[in-house]
Amino acid sequence: MAERQFDILVVGGGPGGYVAAIRAAQLGFSVAVVERDRLGGVCLNWGCIPTKALLKNAEIYRAFQHADRWGISCKGLTFDFAKIIKRSRDVALLNSKGVEYLFKKNKIEHIHGTGTLAGPGRIEVSSGGSSKEAIRAKHIILATGARPRSIPGVGIDGKKIIGAAEAMAPSRQPKSMVIIGAGAIGVEFAYFYNAFGTKVTIVEMMPGILPVEDEEISKLLASNFRKNGIDIITGARVEEVKTGKDVTVGISSAEGKKNLKAEVALMAIGVQGNIENLGLEKAGVKTDKGWIVADEFSRTSVPGVYAIGDVAGPPWLAHVASREGIVCVEAIAGKNPAPLDYDSVPGCTYCQPQVASIGMTEKRALAEGYELKIGRYPFTASGKARAIGETDGLVKLIFDAKYGELLGAHILGAEATEMIAELGVAKSLESTAPGIFNTIHAHPTLSEAIMEAAENAYGHSIHI
Repeated sequence: MAERQFDILVVGGGPGGYVAAIRAAQLGFSVAVVERDRLGGVCLNWGCIPTKALLKNAEIYRAFQHADRWGISCKGLTFDFAKIIKRSRDVALLNSKGVEYLFKKNKIEHIHGTGTLAGPGRIEVSSGGSSKEAIRAKHIILATGARPRSIPGVGIDGKKIIGAAEAMAPSRQPKSMVIIGAGAIGVEFAYFYNAFGTKVTIVEMMPGILPVEDEEISKLLASNFRKNGIDIITGARVEEVKTGKDVTVGISSAEGKKNLKAEVALMAIGVQGNIENLGLEKAGVKTDKGWIVADEFSRTSVPGVYAIGDVAGPPWLAHVASREGIVCVEAIAGKNPAPLDYDSVPGCTYCQPQVASIGMTEKRALAEGYELKIGRYPFTASGKARAIGETDGLVKLIFDAKYGELLGAHILGAEATEMIAELGVAKSLESTAPGIFNTIHAHPTLSEAIMEAAENAYGHSIHI
């Protein structure tokens, strides 16, 4: 039987792989994607999309709990946790089916199975048992993603010590939870479970939650979380995790050692690349610290083999994987795309209030020697924020004092993850503060806070 052949073969059908495949098909390549599970990867099935469905449920439930401030009576408020989880799973399934439709529309073949490099321009696909098929391609794109990382010596058993997938679809709601790690995943699950009454404790090794965010924003979010009953322990190292009827998390900090007990512990300390069983070493593909090494056009050390998304290292974001996939195939097609500017990648955390940022934090900008002009505008001063009852948070903009260039933008508040797009455009166009505040923003909108923060940096904000 002759081996099938394609111009481009993508291994992995997540937001990097399926986007790369669609763009390649649009450019006229024959394309196939090897994926053993549902199309859409972790993002559509067990990450970005279903978690946002859960978080919306939490937001609505919180709003009903405070319905009286809107002049609405809501007595006997209850929730069905199983239905909440089911809605999230239904949303995930619908999105995965949407990718299946896009594959049919663009004539992309989905090959079910696990792909392994088996020589130059060749992938061996195994699909259960001993069934194997060799497929040839001029270009092979590895987009196998990543999985939750754990503390050395502590395994994720899926019952008492869980990862994000188990936290997303538990058999029942736990009464208490220790979350190890306060990055975006840990913070989002803390908000979700706390909203429905689970007693949540966050343990973070760094001095603050969301440690990659601007310190001012992180401190404000921590204050909000504590006000809503979430316990936060920072600067603490997890020494051991023991399981039994409950789970015991032993931690050490400047205050000494302490044991935390809960029904479950959620491991949310980061991810590790899915580089195993890909045949990388045999093929000569270079790796470093558990990630595939790739250049600005996703080319690995082996000609014709590329790596995009989480498997190629941080930042571990779906929109980064998608953009890397597009840049990769456009470079293959000779379109000369601009490499991805990793300093202009937005980061978003979808708790309430939301967190969104782009570019430098204040601390980094100062460390790099910039003289700064910083503008702030609190949502308490926003007419729209007052009208919708969402006054927690602020917009913080960081400008280079010499040239007025936008160096960084940080938002804590309602719809922050939507508002950040304006600042992404501004940064990519090298906008200055006057470019932002001289742009008329519709009234009343939350985005007026961006205009006001830019004005504030130059001392003439109107409403504060």
